[in-house]
This record gives sequence, C-alpha cells and structure tokens, in this order.
Amino acid sequence: MSEIEGTYRSLQTPAGTRLGAQYNTGISTLEPGQSLSSAMGAGGKGHNKSLQIRVQGLDDAQEFYELESKADGQTLSSEVFRRINLIESDYFGLEFQNLQMNWVWMEPTKLIVKQVRRPMNTLLRLSVKFFPPDPGQLQEEFTRYLFSLQIKRDLMEGRLNCTENTAALLASHLVQSEIGDYDDIADREFLKINKLLPYQERVQEKILELHRRHIGQTPAESDFQVLEIARKLEMYGVRFHPAADREGTKINLAVAHMGLQVFQGHTKINTFNWSKIRKLSFKRKLFLIKLHPEVHGPHQDTLEFLMGSRDQCKIFWKNCVEHHSFFRLFDQPQPKSKAIFFSRGSSFRYRCTAVIISTWVGNILFNMVFQKKCSNIVSVVVMLVFPALIYFYIIIIITMVLTVLTLVLPFFFHPIDSATDIPQLSPFNTKGPLCLSPSFQMSTLSLPGQAPSPLQSPFLNEVGTARLEEDEEGRRKRYPTDKAYFIAKEILTTERTYLKDLEVITVWFRSAVIKENAMPEGLMTLLFSNIDPIYEFHRGFLKEIDQRLALWEGRSNAHVKGDYQRIGDVMLRNMCALKEFIGYLQKHDEVLTELEKATKRVKKLETVYKEFELQKVCYLPLNTFLLKPIQRLMHYKLILERLCKHYAPQHRDFDDCEEALKEVAEIAAQLQSSLIRLENFQKLTELQRDLIGIENLTAPGREFIREGCLYKLTKKGLQQRMFFLFSDMLLYTSKGVTATNQFKVHGQLPLHGMIVEESENEWSVPHCFTIYSAQRTIVVAASSKVEMNKWIEDLNMAIDMSKKCQEKSDLVLDPSLCDRSNRSSDEVSLEQESEDDMNSSRCSLDKQSHHRANTTMHVCWHRNTSVSMSDHSLAVENQLSGYLLRKFKNSNGWQKLWVVFTNFCLFFYKTHQDDFPLASLPLLGYTVSTPGESDSIHKEYVFKLQFKSHVYFFRAESEYTFERYEKTLPSTATRGRSMLLSAPVVYH
Repeated sequence: MSEIEGTYRSLQTPAGTRLGAQYNTGISTLEPGQSLSSAMGAGGKGHNKSLQIRVQGLDDAQEFYELESKADGQTLSSEVFRRINLIESDYFGLEFQNLQMNWVWMEPTKLIVKQVRRPMNTLLRLSVKFFPPDPGQLQEEFTRYLFSLQIKRDLMEGRLNCTENTAALLASHLVQSEIGDYDDIADREFLKINKLLPYQERVQEKILELHRRHIGQTPAESDFQVLEIARKLEMYGVRFHPAADREGTKINLAVAHMGLQVFQGHTKINTFNWSKIRKLSFKRKLFLIKLHPEVHGPHQDTLEFLMGSRDQCKIFWKNCVEHHSFFRLFDQPQPKSKAIFFSRGSSFRYRCTAVIISTWVGNILFNMVFQKKCSNIVSVVVMLVFPALIYFYIIIIITMVLTVLTLVLPFFFHPIDSATDIPQLSPFNTKGPLCLSPSFQMSTLSLPGQAPSPLQSPFLNEVGTARLEEDEEGRRKRYPTDKAYFIAKEILTTERTYLKDLEVITVWFRSAVIKENAMPEGLMTLLFSNIDPIYEFHRGFLKEIDQRLALWEGRSNAHVKGDYQRIGDVMLRNMCALKEFIGYLQKHDEVLTELEKATKRVKKLETVYKEFELQKVCYLPLNTFLLKPIQRLMHYKLILERLCKHYAPQHRDFDDCEEALKEVAEIAAQLQSSLIRLENFQKLTELQRDLIGIENLTAPGREFIREGCLYKLTKKGLQQRMFFLFSDMLLYTSKGVTATNQFKVHGQLPLHGMIVEESENEWSVPHCFTIYSAQRTIVVAASSKVEMNKWIEDLNMAIDMSKKCQEKSDLVLDPSLCDRSNRSSDEVSLEQESEDDMNSSRCSLDKQSHHRANTTMHVCWHRNTSVSMSDHSLAVENQLSGYLLRKFKNSNGWQKLWVVFTNFCLFFYKTHQDDFPLASLPLLGYTVSTPGESDSIHKEYVFKLQFKSHVYFFRAESEYTFERYEKTLPSTATRGRSMLLSAPVVYH
C-alpha cells in the first residue's frame, strides 16, 4: 500500500486536476516490468468467450474490463476496487439502468449476463451505496474523496436537494478541493468548464465569495468539509422510490442508516426506525411494513404502500434488507439449504458490518504478508491459519459482551420488594397505553409516614450504587476540570434533551396523526415542513458537539490531530448556519394558531391530540414542544455569554465565542417579540383546556399575568380557590370532582374600574386584601405576606394596563358568569353546583379521559403558591440537563440518573437515550440548600431539596454544574420579587 498512497490526488478528472498536477498520471495497476499487452493476455483463459464491460468511475472517467462470460457481479466489483486500490469497498457498489430506465444495484452473487441484458452496450457506474451517518468514521482519505465526488454527482443530478446558499457552500469546497486557493481568473475559468450545480450561473458569485474564505485548506480538509455539510442535509444519501399510500397520495420511499423514510415531494413526513420495524415484505405491487406492537408506541399495525410494479417492490425490498444488515446486524446470515423440488422466498444474501470489519482487518494483515513477497509455504500457512484467528477473535468479543451484560443487567432488572415502592407523585405510571392516573395525591404534603416519597420507584433503586460511586470518582479524575469544558458540556447535554423534545413532534405526534389520518393535509405540510428541517439541522449539530467533546475528553478513537479543547469554532459555524432557519422559526406563530383552530374544527384531530398528551413521551403540554426551537436560541445566547465571561480576551477561543454570541443574539433579537407572543398564546390554550365554564380564552389582545391559590372569604369561612389574572379580567375557580380533574370557573371580574386594598386589620385575617369590582366585592387571603404583595402588585399593574387599553378592548363577558357574581349568596349556590357536578361526573366518569395532573395550576393548588408569566419565562431560560447522583434514603448509596429540569419540575430518566421519564418532582414550594451537619453527608457538590418532611439530596459532577443548579433551582423556589416560598432558602 505504501507505494500508491495518495496517488489518487493526481487523477485528472473532468472537474480539473487535483493538487496542481500538469497531466494525467493516473494510477498504475501493472506490476513492475509488466506491459499492458501482457497484462491483458494474462487475465484470460486462452480463447474462451469474454465480456467487455464499461464502468464509469466517480470521477466520470470510463474504464473497460474484460471478464469471463460466466463472471458474477462480485468478480467485476472486485476487479474495479482492485484497479483503483479501494480498501473500504463495502460502502460502494456498481449500478446500471434496467429496461425501465431505473438505476438498480448489481447483485454480487448473480451472473452478470443474468442481470444486464446487453453487457457490452450497458454503462455501469461506481457509486456510494451505503451512506454512514458520520462520514468521519471512514478510515481512508481516498474513501472520503470518493464520497465527496458522490456528493458532487448528487448535487448535479438534483438528488441532494438543499437551499442555494448551502449548495454554493458545497460547490466552493469542491472548487477548493480541485484547484486549490482562490484565484479569480482560475476560478471563473474552472466554473466555465465544469458544471457543479444545475443553476450554477445564478449562484456563481456566491461560490466565488465563499471560495475566497477557504485559503490554506488542503484537498483532504475540503473533502471533509463537504461531507460534514452534506451529512446534515435531509436528502443526504436519499434515493427515491415512487409509491402511493392507501389513499392514493403520491409519495416517495427511501431507506437510510436509521430506517425507512417517507417523503411527500422533498419533505420528509415520516420515519420508521429499524427498532420499530418487525418485518419487511412485498406482495406483488404492495410493499408491507409490519411494526412492533409497543405498549407506549403509536404504531400497532401493518402499513401498505403501492409501487409501480413487482420488480420495483423487490428492488426496494432488497435495498432495505441490505441497509438493515449493513447498519444493524452483527453476524452474517447464512443461506438456507436449497429445497430439492420447490423453493420459497428469495435467495438474496447480503453482508453485515461485523463481517465487513473482520474482513477489512483480514485484508490488511493479508496485504502485510503478501506485499513483502514471502515464500509460497508461508503464504499457504497464513491462508490456512488466518480464518481460525478470525473465529477466535469473534469468540473473544462475544465472551466480553456476555461478561459485561452479566454485570450490567442486574442493575436494570431486579425484583420489587413491596408495593410501597410505586411512586405516587409521578404521572408516568399508567394503567394503559393511552391513560394516565388522574390522582395527583401530592404525597409531599402529607405527614411523615403517611405517604411514600414521589421518587420511590422500582426504577430508581439501590442496586449497584457502590460501583457507580467508584466509577464516578474515577471519571472525575480522568476528565477535564476546566470550567470551559463544563460549559461546553452543558451545550451537549441540553442539546440532547432538546432533540428528544423535537422528536415528540417529528416522530411521535406525526405517527399518531398519520395512523388515525386525523390531520388535514395542508396543516400537515405546514407543521412538518417547518419543524423537520430544524430537527435535521440539530441532529447534525448534536453529533458535531458530541465529537468535539469526545476529542476534548480524550475518549475519541479518531485519527485526528489538532487543538480541540475549545468549542467556539463549532458554535460559530452552526450559529451562522442557523440564519437559514429564521424563515421557518417565524412561521411557528402561524403553525401554533392553525393547529389550535384545527383541533376545534376537526373532532378526530382533537381526540388524537388529547390522547397523545396522555402518552408518557409527551411529558409537557404538546404545544409547549413547538416553542422549543425559538427558546433554544435564548439558551445558546445565555451559555455563550457565560463562556465569553469566563474566557480572557486573549484566549484562543474567545474571538470565535464572541462572534457566535453576536450571531445568535442577532437572531434572538429578531424573534424575541414572536417568542413572547407565542408563550402567551401557549399558556392561554393550555388554560382553555384546563378550565370549565369559560369560552374564547385565547381572544386577541388578552395576556396571561399570574395564576395561583388564594383563600376566598365566604359565609362558611375561608374557602380555597384558584385565581387566574389576565390583562382584562380576574377569574376564580374551584377544583371540581369531575373525572377530568379540571377547574370550574365560578366568578369572572373585569379589571376596568377595579380597586385593590390591603384589609388585614378590617377582617382580622392574616395576609388579607379586598378586591372591589364593578359587579361585586370579594375578600381573599394569601398564604404569606410575600404572596399577598405579589398579587397586589400584579393586580394594580394589570388594572393600569386595562385602563390604557380599554378603548381598544371589545371583549364581552359571559352574562351567566356576571349574573352569578351578582348573587349575594354566592357560596350557597356554589355548594349546590358542586353537588350537581359530583352527580354528573359519576354518570360520565367512564366517558371522560383522564387529565394530566402535574400542570402548574395543579401544583400551585396543592402547594398554596402562585406563578407569574415572568416566572414562566425565567423557567424557560433556566433549563438544565445532565447526570446527577441521587442519594437513597437511610443509605449511603448514590444512584446515577439523567435529570431534566424544565417547567418548574425535575424529570428523571435512567439514561439520556430514554424516550420518556420514569418519575418527576415538581419543585414549586421546595427549599434549596446545602446539607447541614445533621444530614451527615460529607461529599462535595451536594445540594438539598426539601418540602416539609420530604428531603432529597443530589450530587453534581463538578463545581460548575453544582453552581448552575444552586443558582437555577432557587428561581423555582425563591427569586427576589417572585419568591414562591414562605420559608427562606438557607445556604450553609
């Protein structure tokens, strides 16, 4: 191999000469002293009939190959790979056009004459067959070069659909790879001769401008950049197979490394991961996908797609089988014994990655022996012994895997000792796939010993904790300790959670509406054409961040040298790329509005929507996930601000971080007003579903201000009520006994003309104040002085806003509510209504769906507190994700859990790969502190959460992470003016 390494860079291609070669040197496949005529004569077997086949390479050069007439596809492929010295050949294949002018892959095991009707007149071409999700795993520079040529071909043929800016960027790297650094005359001459894009003339100046930025970039680096950009595109490696669904809608099917994809036009509308697919088959023109019946999944049936012919079905089926085996299997399937008389099923066989890796390693060792021209005896011995070594190697690997499983499985699976281990607080223990327990018993409010802890779960156990603690200590010593590393790691961990949140829409909700055919086609296109490109971009961004952190930690096996203990260059590159998605983000307002209208208009969609919100994977209100893309921009801005603050101006990463901050700040500023509007609309729609007795809560101009629990003074004394303050009115409600666990509206007071005064002395009730409205006067009491001040301040602010906007407001109150508020015996009527509600609910209990009970209003109700819109906005900014160690009660053991903090709540997972949380802990009302002496905890980076008798200890992995939780969690518990606790937060 050493004699020919790198010679491919001198290939004269139709696109130009690489590395400045002045003429076509090519790659010689002749042995020293061998002539062309002798080589051609030595390859044959006398005067037997032969096939002369023409093959076009990825550089568009054509070569002729002379083979025996009974040669199979593998023989031709091997000869092609040998002639160009291609080592990682398993990613490639030969394709040709059949009679229907469709490109099909040559099968290695079949004779060429049985696949190609006229081999002499047919042009075969070398192409990339399997596109890995990360081209960085390709070992050979030559392989990456061929991949870049494939990207170039796909761009020109229109297969790699992307924006003009992205296409121009790819073309600029291709130009840099072919002719080197920018030269205006040379560039224009090159682009005049070589066409890289169908619309090249239109973007030529953009290509030249981008090429000017690549000065000093080597061809290998340019190839790498081409692959890095291409792999993030939705159409990377996609080959369309036309089909139609059951309704006759024209679609395109494709297969990729992760599974099967469904496209409508160039928009991906569905993805079926390999893990979700049970069986693939075809019957005549029907292509069938049989899915696993999952308890919590959205699929439970067989999907059918109609294709043009049986041959097209079989071609696509073969592609699927090959991709599945290549990317998923670890052993090569053995052919079945051939039937004597009849055979059933296809004899099609394929290779898997494990065998490919073993073969690749074997080829290297084989070449090491035979390129040294060793004796025939040694060669024979190696050929006999080497297969035994390979099998021995496989046995060792299997033994190691079994040993690891033996050690790890007890940690995940263990017997449950008692029924009291089942958590009461977590809403994720369900009775069925579409049903959540409606009982939000709030065990955290009970006396000690009366109720189990909300985090006592069979999933959160003490098994293996000693080993976890030792591993954690070792990991702390091995990994970097620089604060910049942990800031970069926060980007990685929160990006993982963000991508999972996007999958709730792009994968889970899409599957639910497609299965029931519940969403109008126009809304389907609007929703997923906006969210899918964003999801695909962040998938690539997450991989890039993960790779950089791997290099930073020193846990990567990549053969790449350089200074990778920085993150600014990655952030700058991707923050610049985010500008292309501003148009998509600006449409989220329209998406949210149209989705809300459709749920009111289409009954089936409303049903699917409500049932999906009860799925374990939808751990927040569904429309909350649609806000995540814009909110994520704010997260990037805050994290980059912390990074710039940490770095000194002369630090090598400072400039990139500062530029990245400017880029994302510019985008965030453009979308800030849209985010405020969307967050308000999302909150109003959430309340509309939770409240009974109020219509049109999402009226234009209405803004949500505060929600919380107050005690209303009645003839029977103080009665607990839930209050909701808006920019034009104040609602008060009571929690009904209906099966939906919703709140029933009992009073609606307009803000116009309202007056609020403190009245503790008048009524001798602590923290009491009086609200005077046009309809009536009510007296309410808060749980603390702080709570009373917050309500009075927000009420007065809202009243002032209402005065200014009164002439613009044209809202009409519900007459029935106004009449009800005018009654002097208000609470008497409420008692009667409550009894009616109870009777009606008992009759309709089976007809109503269970309602999610961990929303903010329910937590406020049970914890006697309140939350404002500013608190909601701050909670969005202060989201955290990552691993924490949780201490077990009455034990010294610690368990490692993946924890997500969002929407005033901690969600607990086994690992970051889980689709849904195992338990949750709402933090409204909890105090945050460090352990005291009485807690007997002598570990660093430990913080304590406490509400009455419920106490939890969590340990962070670093001082930075500890400080982030220490500063962020009090924003949920106590924070300046919006402090949500009557008890103070104590820091030791």
